[in-house]
Amino acid sequence: MILADALAAADLGELLHLLPVRRAGFALVLAAVGLPVVGVVIVGLDIMPVRFAMMHVALLGIAIGLLTGLDPMLCALVACALAGAGVAPLARTPDGLSGAMGLLMSLAIAAALLVLAVSGVNASGAFALLWGSILSVGTADLVVLGALAVLVPGLLWWRRRDVALLLYDRELAQCSGVPVRALTVVLLVLVAVAVAGAIKLTGALLVDALTLLPALAARRLGTSLRSITLWAVGIGVAVNLTGFLVALRLDWPPGPVLVLTAGALVLAVHLVPERSISTWRASASDSLPSSH
Repeated sequence: MILADALAAADLGELLHLLPVRRAGFALVLAAVGLPVVGVVIVGLDIMPVRFAMMHVALLGIAIGLLTGLDPMLCALVACALAGAGVAPLARTPDGLSGAMGLLMSLAIAAALLVLAVSGVNASGAFALLWGSILSVGTADLVVLGALAVLVPGLLWWRRRDVALLLYDRELAQCSGVPVRALTVVLLVLVAVAVAGAIKLTGALLVDALTLLPALAARRLGTSLRSITLWAVGIGVAVNLTGFLVALRLDWPPGPVLVLTAGALVLAVHLVPERSISTWRASASDSLPSSH
């Protein structure tokens, strides 16, 4: 048993020296900075249907890329960005998005299947992205994830008051002079691009592991937009690195392991009594130096 553990550790060390593995790990760290913050926006705006719709739109973009010979992931990013901007006027209420997202999902998947069937393009490459291909992460993927890691937290920090008001109450934000329409468009585009950017890491079906699940745990632990955002990023980093290392050691597919790791953490946080969490918050607050 000890020898087997030593060999497994040696194998893991050798794997971590491989360029695709290191690149995948770096991609997960970048994803842990930007994508959980996107999850905070999704939960705050109550726009859960958007991420499902963007998965289907991304598949349509990939199909178009395969047909035209352009980079499939670039086409997916552009398609999602345009779709996110297009549905923004419907985001006045969550109910306004739900019906539109159902229509968008249906049309996008139908168009993707039609493009693949009519063109005769091999669909295996498109549908492989439903399950993820983390070890095939390339420079372009790292650039997208790096941009999201800078832009998403940067936007929330720069416009933190406006974003906090918008996530709390849209009407209150509008009455307070927040440019609600423009800010909603920007946030929806970032959500759409983030979903497309995360597809290669976990697959379209498991993208919630990188976006929504850390945000759900962070909402339980944080008391403000700033603290929720910091919790989401911290949880994202911990979940991504832990899940990836476990998947490497056990030779399991990373996507499902990331989801199960994140899900276990969310359940653990929600099983802790609210009273205990409030005590932790109070202790942390008391330990902070007072500013005058």
